Amino acid sequence: MHSATPYIGRFAPTPSGYLHFGSLLAALASYLDARHQQGRWLIRVEDLDQPRSIPGASEHIIETLACYGMYSDGEIIFQQDRLTTYQAQIDQWLTTGQAYYCDCSRRQLAEFNGIYPGTCRHRQLPAAADHAVRLIAPKQPLTALDRLQPPLTQDLATATGDFIIRRRDGIYAYQLAVVLDDIAQGVTDVVRGADLLDSTPRQQWIYQLLGQPLPRYLHIPLLLRADGEKLSKRLGSTPLDPAQAPTELFRALQALTQQPPLALRNANIAEQLEWAIAHWRPQQLSPTQNLQQDSLFD
Repeated sequence: MHSATPYIGRFAPTPSGYLHFGSLLAALASYLDARHQQGRWLIRVEDLDQPRSIPGASEHIIETLACYGMYSDGEIIFQQDRLTTYQAQIDQWLTTGQAYYCDCSRRQLAEFNGIYPGTCRHRQLPAAADHAVRLIAPKQPLTALDRLQPPLTQDLATATGDFIIRRRDGIYAYQLAVVLDDIAQGVTDVVRGADLLDSTPRQQWIYQLLGQPLPRYLHIPLLLRADGEKLSKRLGSTPLDPAQAPTELFRALQALTQQPPLALRNANIAEQLEWAIAHWRPQQLSPTQNLQQDSLFD
């Protein structure tokens, strides 16, 4: 774990749609956590999955964050500019035998309930356009520690099996890219939604393989719709309206259970952020209780 190193945090949206209220919570929590600790806050666009990316969404996301007073403290990184870095690491693992090619289809793996049985581990398949690449999982428990959530222990060999780091369609996997990017940017603290907690042990394994220190993690509760689904671009959640930024920012502080004073409701963005940075208390969040969207708009 990082200890005395200066705080570097980040927000890493995907341009598969515009920012909605749920993504505002993740952005704001990461921003406040960085600023409260006098740290740097970076924006990284996770545009690996180009078929799902919407033209203009990256620019819109960056502009929307600016409307809420959140600007990157450094160059905004796009994952599409780092493909050679991801491939170089994969090539190294293929050479050492830590990774291997796999041609299993989803249909073939359906009966294993998401746990890869190691079918291709010893087949020594060659490189091919339709072959995925899998990273060999350790046969040992890994425990992910979190500043809010209870410790999560997984034995990757039985929880996921050898996991994909490059898909059959050639797209690099989130698990690989996020770790390489965080290392490259010197990220010490990761603040993100609790839906990504389950992926943390896989990322922890990659950190260990690379001999790099783990970041500190803070997984915040999710904002759920009335039907129990989390807000997402996939479900067409309402995009943020920059014209309503002060109102939405105040609601976001309420959603993060920061208990902003009612007098702050009519304050401008700068005043709200100044109060929120000084009073940021992530321990006030509930580790187990998700937030209901309907309860925020009474």
